[in-house]
Amino acid sequence: MKKHIIITLIAISFSIYAQDYPPPTDLITIPTAGTLSRGSYSMDMRIQDGGGLITGLDVGITDRFQFGLSYGSPNLIGDDSLVWYPRPEAKLKYLVIDEDMSMPGIAFGMNTQGLGQYYSEDTLQRYDTKALGIYLTASKNWLSPFGNGNIGLHSGLNYSFLETNDGDEDLNLFFGLDLELNPEFSILLEYNSALNENDMTAETMSISKGGYLNAAVRWSFVESLHLELDLNNLLFNDKQVEYFKREIKITYIEYF
Repeated sequence: MKKHIIITLIAISFSIYAQDYPPPTDLITIPTAGTLSRGSYSMDMRIQDGGGLITGLDVGITDRFQFGLSYGSPNLIGDDSLVWYPRPEAKLKYLVIDEDMSMPGIAFGMNTQGLGQYYSEDTLQRYDTKALGIYLTASKNWLSPFGNGNIGLHSGLNYSFLETNDGDEDLNLFFGLDLELNPEFSILLEYNSALNENDMTAETMSISKGGYLNAAVRWSFVESLHLELDLNNLLFNDKQVEYFKREIKITYIEYF
């Protein structure tokens, strides 16, 4: 009898915890299975290397489905001729399976927004870092060993259907981790294997060397505003770039 009571109390505590600490909808560049709740929206601004800027808006249509758009420039800040990305890009995600005590949450979606320069003057028609395209992602969250925070593991696969002119149409894999040190600070770590950037012309122009390893610190100094310092492409290709990328991302989440 006591054993059943203890198990019930543990299950209740995990249920309450899951409500208090919902998983993030994205890590640094990869998606999680988390979605915005109905009636909420997220505005984000990514300040890239070279003066680049990408702004995005996502809206929670239902508790399972979110939709968004993004647009930007690879050199908005600087003294070079201003160049815009060729089009606004679309983002959507649908949560198929809810996370529970034994199963991860599973979602599928689409994101056509890549990162860095966009090569439109030749036949590549792609970003430095390819957009995810269509993807399937899974997330599982637990109580952090550092207290009442959250620790989440995330993985998935994607196909960049718009950026295949480089001759590489392989499926790609990605993995990630988010760890809340306390209610304000989180550490993010992710790995994009870049399997769709290692053939033909992609091999000679890729800025990664063995995939993209990214790390970040996220500061939630108020409930709806997050400031993030990203260290991207830590496995950089020193033949194409001189150093890894230092970027800043600002995210604001609010309800209608």
